[in-house]
Amino acid sequence: MKTLILSFLITASFSFVKIGGDLNKLPSATLKKLNGSKINSNTFSNDGKPIIISFWATWCHPCKKELDAIAENYPEWVKETGVKLIAISIDDAKTSGKVVTDVKLKGWEYEIYIDENQDFKRAMNVNNVPHTFIINGNGEIVWSHNSYSDGDEDVLYENIKALIKGEKLKH
Repeated sequence: MKTLILSFLITASFSFVKIGGDLNKLPSATLKKLNGSKINSNTFSNDGKPIIISFWATWCHPCKKELDAIAENYPEWVKETGVKLIAISIDDAKTSGKVVTDVKLKGWEYEIYIDENQDFKRAMNVNNVPHTFIINGNGEIVWSHNSYSDGDEDVLYENIKALIKGEKLKH
């Protein structure tokens, strides 16, 4: 039994490292834009600057709270660091129609895509939302955080600034 548990823990610890086949690289998955057209996650870029990817859902109150908290300071974040936030809704076909309504009501100025089949969610090893990642300028996943508590957006931003300065990120 101990061997089985140890084996599971070792596998789980390495599962994050091997996302999408390439070491820490952003995996490829087809997502839906709010206008219904398609986009592939392998086209995500930000001219060598960091990207935040936040997985959320219309039914997830902590997700909306996190995205609202980020929205309060997002224009300053962009101005200071050039960071881009991409919000990925994991709503399925039954609830994805609520995404556009929520985005309009909230006034979020992020790039927002829908992962109806949850292919990108699975490729990124997301089990629960909210789940937030920082992607460096080379398209590598360098930081990950699951859940949301008040103030987590400050930690996220401090890590963005640390990444730009070449400093170690805090988990």
